Amino acid sequence: MAVTSTQTLCRILACASLTTGAAAAYVVPGAAAQRRSIGATMMATEVQFGDASRKSLLAGIDAVANAVKVTLGPKGRNVVLERSYGVPEVVNDGVTIARDILLEDERQNAGAKLLIEVASKTDQRAGDGTTTSTVLTQALVTEGLRLVASGANPMALQRGLQKASKMLAEEVKAVAKARVGANGATMVEDGQTLVDEIEFTEGMEIDRGFISPYFVKNQETQSCEFENPRVLITDRKITNMNELVPILERLVQTKEALLIIADDVSGEALSSLVLNKMRGVLDVAAIKSPGFGDRRRGYLEDIAVLTGGTFITEQLGLSLEAMTPEMLGSAERIAVSKERTTMIATGKYTEQVNERIKVIKKEMENTDSEFDREKCQERIAKLGGAIGRIKVGAATETELKDKKLRYEDALNSVKAAMDEGIVPGGGSTLVYLLRTKDKILAAMNGEEERLAVDLLFRAIQVPICQIAENAGEEGEVVLERVKGQAFGFGWNAATGKYEDLLKSGVIDPALVTQQCILNSCSIAAAVITTGALITEVKEKPGPGAGGSVDGMGGGDYM
Repeated sequence: MAVTSTQTLCRILACASLTTGAAAAYVVPGAAAQRRSIGATMMATEVQFGDASRKSLLAGIDAVANAVKVTLGPKGRNVVLERSYGVPEVVNDGVTIARDILLEDERQNAGAKLLIEVASKTDQRAGDGTTTSTVLTQALVTEGLRLVASGANPMALQRGLQKASKMLAEEVKAVAKARVGANGATMVEDGQTLVDEIEFTEGMEIDRGFISPYFVKNQETQSCEFENPRVLITDRKITNMNELVPILERLVQTKEALLIIADDVSGEALSSLVLNKMRGVLDVAAIKSPGFGDRRRGYLEDIAVLTGGTFITEQLGLSLEAMTPEMLGSAERIAVSKERTTMIATGKYTEQVNERIKVIKKEMENTDSEFDREKCQERIAKLGGAIGRIKVGAATETELKDKKLRYEDALNSVKAAMDEGIVPGGGSTLVYLLRTKDKILAAMNGEEERLAVDLLFRAIQVPICQIAENAGEEGEVVLERVKGQAFGFGWNAATGKYEDLLKSGVIDPALVTQQCILNSCSIAAAVITTGALITEVKEKPGPGAGGSVDGMGGGDYM
């Protein structure tokens, strides 16, 4: 049944009338608060102490690491993930595998979650290296707990790991090759054929992400994507939902998505947008305007030109209440993540974009400020830059998902390399840095801190061994062959040859290697110093739990 104008308006206003406090009902409280809020009896907890608690954590870490590490390297194996619906997924991505693991034993599951945190942190900060950080963490925890069991002071080991990991990360930075820079962005999306395709289109990347995580549509990638959305561009701070109701009314009728770019969206307006999105009334997201101060206006005008929209500002006598659909911009596709927004233009306004670039070049010529010239150059690069689109082709949905994950890992690695430089890959950089051991040992205080250095330098030899073993070779043999060689020399698992990996293109971003070291040492230190583990005891269903007296089903709360 068609929704009338009045009916649609009422639906939106009903959401708009909710207070910020009402929206807070969607916030998920902590576990303890959840148990109290439903008025149920507190669930029983189980406490493990000392060595028993650490062994439980190690068992969980081993379960995740053993499943993940088989994927390390170019000859890494695949892992099949069963799904309760549809066909199983075949993947080769460490963090995806780790996040899919949930152990039945709550104590072991706590250890699994710690390892998943390592992989997730590395993925968030560097975009790749999740499997390497998993392998390093397992090696550090396994050997670290052996040291503790033999009488080593866990607090001294923690201090030593913290110091040594920071120094080793700095050594990675010192040997990294110079970074390069580039403007533009790249997106990976589903293709319509069996072959992979690359195309370049007009577009822009904005260094602003969604204002509220409740705008997220894809929980796995923590992002939201829109096809053929409209774009609202304003320098206003939007707090009153009533300002937006007229235009939202039209968009609900036309079933068009909306991206709001504003100075800020908060209070009643933000709560109402989130509620409408969650209830399926409106497909919407909001981001803050790029730039700062007076330069913000220039950025917003650039976006308006790219999308064919009107910049809504009181300086031009324009208001949100009087806005018409014709004032909204449009794009072919928009992807919004926590930190950035990528916009693919429709290509209808190329002439206007070129004219806008000429205007900005004039501004650049007429200013004496080096800073202003740099900002103008940045605007030109963003406005005139292309968006690379990799359309992944595959014969099956399973193959498509696996290939997309591999492309995304590769793109993240390239971005990280552009920021922090590159180092030889294949685990060879970690082997090369074995020569810095004496330098790092000299910075430690006491014998037990030096034990932590020994622990770390044993662990960093594990990745190259794992890569070799996944390729069917003897890990120790490959390790001994690479030890003591010049920077860049290593074993190419793809070809089975010992060669200069920098020349053959086997490289890692320095940032990825640094994050692997820092994150794995951080979690390993936490496990080594664990004194107790508290977990909830799962309630066992009693007799007759499968049904109730009134025939309404079991006693489980969904």
